[in-house]
Amino acid sequence: MRRVDLSDLELTYDPTDPEGFRSAMRRVGPEVGAQRTGMSVYEVPPGQAVCPYHYEYGEEEWMLVIEGRASVRTPEGTEEVGPSEVVFFSTGPSGAHQVRNDTEATVRVLVWSNLVYPTATAYPDSDKVGLWTGDEAEDLVAPRSSGVDYFDGESG
Repeated sequence: MRRVDLSDLELTYDPTDPEGFRSAMRRVGPEVGAQRTGMSVYEVPPGQAVCPYHYEYGEEEWMLVIEGRASVRTPEGTEEVGPSEVVFFSTGPSGAHQVRNDTEATVRVLVWSNLVYPTATAYPDSDKVGLWTGDEAEDLVAPRSSGVDYFDGESG
């Protein structure tokens, strides 16, 4: 049996994350051999967020607050979610969400989902879309305005 002690995880920060999105994380799924589900633990300092407001086209996501009180923004508004509370984010625009820390104490959350490749993510605040292939060299994040006609650049 593969197990992970969530109370004793070393998390790391990505030094390239911009201000407002600096949270430590650890991807637990790959450590236990998961191939079809992803699970990550995030530690969110005051004033920071896990990621931009977004929704997934292919993956259902869940979040469990382990410690602290997370602010969760959805299309219905922003609500505070506390320890041992679980939130579900469906696919598509109705599942849009962002997890932030608007308190003075550190927040720790566990996020998990099914893994789907290829898939797409939409970022309503910045009007971007992301295409995730499972191969970082093929992934793409672009403004919606850069969209072209289906036959653009093709020579028949």
